[in-house]
This record gives sequence, structure tokens and C-alpha cells, in this order.
Amino acid sequence: MNTRHFSQLPKPYLAYPKVIQGLIFKKPKGEKVLPQVEYVVDSFKVDQKHLKAYNEVCGFKNNGYIPAIYLAVLSQSLQMHMMTAEAFPFPILGLVHIRNQLKQYRKVGVNEQLTLSCKFGELQPHDKGVQFDFITTAKVGNEVVMEGLTTYLSRQKSGNKPAAKAAESAVPDYVPAGQWDVSENTGRRYALTSGDFNLIHIHALTAKAFGFKQAIAHGMWSKAKALANIQLPDAYEADVWFKLPMYLPSQVEFLTAQQAQNTDFLIRSKKNQKPHVSGSIRAL
Repeated sequence: MNTRHFSQLPKPYLAYPKVIQGLIFKKPKGEKVLPQVEYVVDSFKVDQKHLKAYNEVCGFKNNGYIPAIYLAVLSQSLQMHMMTAEAFPFPILGLVHIRNQLKQYRKVGVNEQLTLSCKFGELQPHDKGVQFDFITTAKVGNEVVMEGLTTYLSRQKSGNKPAAKAAESAVPDYVPAGQWDVSENTGRRYALTSGDFNLIHIHALTAKAFGFKQAIAHGMWSKAKALANIQLPDAYEADVWFKLPMYLPSQVEFLTAQQAQNTDFLIRSKKNQKPHVSGSIRAL
């Protein structure tokens, strides 16, 4: 495992020229292998002005603590550079973010000194191609305060058979917890704080070039919006599956099912009740 150290978080936009090059220069055929590399930002404090802007877009309170998902978002700049600076075997444009997991082991203050690291997980077969993970760790000193797992799907022809479906578990007893009018500019506003300027999120015209009828909301914005509307334990695990696209603008329903300190939630279309995001919060 090679380790590359950074004195500060690399800027996500610096990776975009190489992303665009991927539209022109095709990845070589052959066995797909993920780089054995870890990127580490050795020491940093969050930019509180940036955090405040992120909280405003997602709905978090400015309460002196860093949302764990914010640290996961910061790690996306490392992910972008890992996919463009290393021998990454898949086209970046077209990757589908299908799942996101994170664990917060304790609340993290906005003034704490952090170390943030990211590395690739294992390639796994998927009935629509192959999937892989980014593994993120945030520490204060030697103490792990957050761990994250980001799962992407690379669509391609595959001989993999669909995984056998597990026995249906009981559907949570959801109750309405809110309705959101998600504005057309949500993708642009979130991109300014997250650094994720994927064209499918920015405008209907750019989204249509990738086969979408309108721009779609960022999955990580949807997850953050849900977490901001739930009373979170100090230590918790949040697991989310991204379902159908949330077109912008949209009217959506937010539903929750509470059991002790654990919460299941669902974001679905108000128009046709089709799901956009489902997830669970489990106290640690």
C-alpha cells in the first residue's frame, strides 16, 4: 500500500480536466485492478465559513459540532484525485453512487484538529457491472471519530447473475415527518459547498446530455437533508441506499419509523410515492 500525504485538502476542481479527458481517451481493456494507495491529509481544521454554508444548504444547525457526513463530503476531494492521479480502471463519468454508510463514534467540535484518510476497498461483482468502495477515516490524534464507506457502481456488460433476493423483511411502520419543496437550483447550491459539479446535477441542459430529462439532486445532499431532520444520537451509524433519481425541482415526502434510538427513513416522490432514498440510523 502506497501512502500519499497532503498538508491540506486538495481542491476538487483541479481533478476535472482529467475527468473530461476520460470522455476522449478510453480506458484500456483488460483486468480491472484498483490502485493500492491511501491519501492522507495529515492535519487540518474545518473552514467554519464553508461549514456554515454547507449547513445552510443541507439544513444542519450551526451548533459548534461538525456533521459526520460533512467529513465524508470533504473526503470526496481525495476520492476525485485518487481516480484521476492513479491508474484508476473505470471511466469516472457514468459511475453511479449506490450506497453510503458512515459511523460517528462521538461528536466532533468545529475547532478540533483532524486527520482525514481515504483508500480503495475491494472490487465486487454486481449484476449490472462491478462495484467498489472508498473507505474514509477521520481521526483526532489517534482516536477514530468517523468512518465512512462510499459504494459506486461501474455499469458494464456482465455475466454476473442478479444476487438472490433475501427474504422480505417487514416494511418499517413509516409515518409522515415532513414535505420538502426541492428547488431547481439545489444541485448548483450544493455543488458550491461540496465541490461536486457533476453535470447531471447542475442544470437540465447538461443533465440531458447524460440521458436525464432534468437535473437530479445529489445523493449526498438527500442523505444530509434526512440526517438534519432526525434527532441523532451522539454515536450512530447511518446507512443509506440511493434509489430512483430526484428530479429538480421536486416535491418529496419524508417519512420516518422510530424504535428506541433507532430510526428508519424514506424520501419518496409526493406525486407517485416512488422511493428516492431509504436509510437507517442505528445508535452505537
